[in-house]
Amino acid sequence: MSFTQTSGVRKPRRSPSGLAATALFMRRTMQHMSNNGFSLAVEAVVSPIIMLLIFTFLFGGAMAGSVSGYIQYLLPGILVLTVVPLTVYSGTTLCTDIARGVYCRFRTMPFWQPAALFGAIISDGFRYLAALLTVLAMGLALGFRPDGGVAGAVLAAIYVVFFAYSVSWVFALIGNIVKQPETVSGTSMMIVYPLLFASNVFVDTSTMPRWLQATVDVNPISIAVALTRGLFHGTAEATDLMSGIGVGLLLIAVFTPLSIYFYLKRQLR
Repeated sequence: MSFTQTSGVRKPRRSPSGLAATALFMRRTMQHMSNNGFSLAVEAVVSPIIMLLIFTFLFGGAMAGSVSGYIQYLLPGILVLTVVPLTVYSGTTLCTDIARGVYCRFRTMPFWQPAALFGAIISDGFRYLAALLTVLAMGLALGFRPDGGVAGAVLAAIYVVFFAYSVSWVFALIGNIVKQPETVSGTSMMIVYPLLFASNVFVDTSTMPRWLQATVDVNPISIAVALTRGLFHGTAEATDLMSGIGVGLLLIAVFTPLSIYFYLKRQLR
């Protein structure tokens, strides 16, 4: 505990609350984003647009006979395909700060130490929202029309952000374990892209062989895409809701405590 001196009397200075410390680290992360605006624009705006256009026009004719027909199926999956890789930055940012010794300074300060972890991860939500709104706007321009209306679209967007947050804890754990940010990126992409492409993002799993369909259907990405698609088009059932929300909660329940544990353990080294 630190002290302030007033009229010759030293009074204890209160440590910031957990919420205040988390808000401070959120502002810190947002400041870093604003200082690197070009990179943010490429990752959250330009790349999603290019990805959507490529897959829409590449597969549209073959899969549905037209771009306008395929975009109804594709766009919910592309939202997940776009946002999930952005969660890797939660791990790389954390690992970068640890590698540079910034957190060695933080551990000497009187605040709730996991605030640095929570603040960085929460702030990444602005990155997810930028990518999500970009893809949705471009999809609407290409003819996407959600049957679930505005309410369904809002619920789907909320769920995609929730799922992204749950996945970000996986990479936060990796960022705490490895020593170099490059290792976080390399390891994470080896995990993310096989799961993304071996999913129902691009094609209906009912067209696959039975053994492959069973494997793809239990993929967490497929579960998330199925719920997102159901919310957009008003076809989500209770099982879709339980599975989609459940897989996100499971990731949070497993990887959040592990991330905090290894973060605090690394701080003490």
